[in-house]
Amino acid sequence: MEFDSKCMRVIGTAAVSIVGYQIITKFLPWLYINIIGPKLFGPKVDVCRMGSWAVVTGATDGIGKAYAKELAKKGLNIVLISRSLSKLETVAKEIAQAYSVDTKFVDVDFTGGAEIYEKIKTNLEGLDIGVLVNNVGMSYAHPEFFVEFSQSNPQFLRDIISANVHSVTHMTALILPAMVEKKKGVIINISSTAGVIPNPLLTVYSSTKAFVDKFSADLQTEYRARGIVVQSIQPGFVATNMTRIRKPNTFSPSAETYVKSALSTLGIAERTAGYLPHTLMQTVIIGIATVFCEQFASQLVFSNLLKTRQRALRNLAKKK
Repeated sequence: MEFDSKCMRVIGTAAVSIVGYQIITKFLPWLYINIIGPKLFGPKVDVCRMGSWAVVTGATDGIGKAYAKELAKKGLNIVLISRSLSKLETVAKEIAQAYSVDTKFVDVDFTGGAEIYEKIKTNLEGLDIGVLVNNVGMSYAHPEFFVEFSQSNPQFLRDIISANVHSVTHMTALILPAMVEKKKGVIINISSTAGVIPNPLLTVYSSTKAFVDKFSADLQTEYRARGIVVQSIQPGFVATNMTRIRKPNTFSPSAETYVKSALSTLGIAERTAGYLPHTLMQTVIIGIATVFCEQFASQLVFSNLLKTRQRALRNLAKKK
């Protein structure tokens, strides 16, 4: 009995030590990155010291427009890049009048080829660019099985990869060299929660966003010592035209609310959902995958998205 009690004390001490170690090494950093740091200290990067201009892609709506406005509010001049010339003119005028900064715009369709980057390069020449926000992107109209999706719209497969993957790599290739030369700069890449949790029925979209997240992480490792800040932002649902959510709520905030929160993490978190409710959702799903198994978590998400797909198909049938 004495041996058993000693053994139990050793096991108990070991268990407490392991739990304590997990709290210290995982929970406390999570707490600082997602709550304490952004709330108490705000962004640790002064974007205005990086350069006088910010470049934002997909800048006429949603998260891109919100980033452009927030960066202009901090005093940066803004280059807006999107495909709609009329929207670009409107947003550029709105930002210039509201924040007394200079604006430029470039109208290109990011589903195009190499020629669009030549046009962008020409328009950016001579600008002291301190911040790049790679926001432009495309998603599905509704969750869909890959075969049906790929066969019904093969061009969209090429377009979504061009908009979500090529845009990030080519825009970074255009702007990063000058940042490295002056040893300072910020690149914010908009990934998605879909890229870091299971996302069946949005397979191509989530895979492109996983690329953005991995690209950002490894790029940061390459250039951290050269004064470059690279951040991967992984939003959940935000009330934008892309998500078709009209009314913001706690778990689907407005783009303005989301971006203010995400910018508060700059220099604190290299990879983040950017908004506490989205962070909690990610943590729960990843936790389920860790505690049980990834297949179980995938099945939960699959069941939910399958219901979303069925509702969307019913609505389409009613319209017809």
